[in-house]
Amino acid sequence: MRRFVLSVTIPALAFVAAAGAARAQDRPVTDDERARITAALSAHTCQPGTIEMDDGLFEVDNAVCADGKKYDFKFKPDMTLVEKKLDT
Repeated sequence: MRRFVLSVTIPALAFVAAAGAARAQDRPVTDDERARITAALSAHTCQPGTIEMDDGLFEVDNAVCADGKKYDFKFKPDMTLVEKKLDT
């Protein structure tokens, strides 16, 4: 019985620790970061929508681009584009 409890408890604790670490990366975007993201979006001929830091990535929701469509973007902290997805 003790072995079963340990085999369930240890993975559960690891999951809770990982979830806490991910949440720790969610935070408000600074003015400097917002300016860098706006510049990165400008290179894609887009204007920013809602910007947030989530799970270590900058997420931009509802950016309006030159084609008139809305897109969601994800950038790494160094402003490398991770994802550009048409907002449906």
